[in-house]
Amino acid sequence: MAMETILGIKGSDFVMLACDTMQAKSVVFMKDDQSKIHRLSDFSMLAAIGDGGDTLQFTDYIAKHLQLYKITHGYHLSPRAAAHFTRKNLADYIRTNTRYQVSMLMAGYDEVEGPDLHYIDSLGAAQSIEHAGHGLGSLFCGSIFQRYWRQNLRQTEAYNILKMCVTEVQKRLVINLRNFDVFVVDKNGLRQLQSINPASYDAEALIISLSSALDT
Repeated sequence: MAMETILGIKGSDFVMLACDTMQAKSVVFMKDDQSKIHRLSDFSMLAAIGDGGDTLQFTDYIAKHLQLYKITHGYHLSPRAAAHFTRKNLADYIRTNTRYQVSMLMAGYDEVEGPDLHYIDSLGAAQSIEHAGHGLGSLFCGSIFQRYWRQNLRQTEAYNILKMCVTEVQKRLVINLRNFDVFVVDKNGLRQLQSINPASYDAEALIISLSSALDT
């Protein structure tokens, strides 16, 4: 199982993804600004972990083919269709000498189908799901998702659930995943939210302490 962590959660009209930004080789830490979430279109994104070269090559391959489909037909594939296209290509490559070691979460929003989150594993199996994760950190997040996810989840609530997951990962996992990028896609498109890291906790604590001081 990969040392990296990607997490996803679906709300009533949005999907939110979070990923750590650590890049490591074996036991060597290399850098801490490598986002694992890739933009596919204005209304879809793909989070991928696995072998470093495989993730970059395969996600680039998928993104370029989806863009070619848009140019050829004049519209983007829906998130569900894009997930099936991705799953089929990954499964086909398993049967060749160029097998990709990639695990993914694909998120998107469509005006007709609404929000969609797909779990795709390294063997090419895919499933539409409400919340999911890949990597070692996801082992600590399943129970949090089960406890706090609900059908009509709002974006602020989903962000707080991801923050609880990241807190648990940073507390219990021996690997230091200190920064998580967060992206959301909804009817307004794809955008990045505030990263989850110790600095964001400190800022939140400062706001709370200032509010308490003003109240007194």
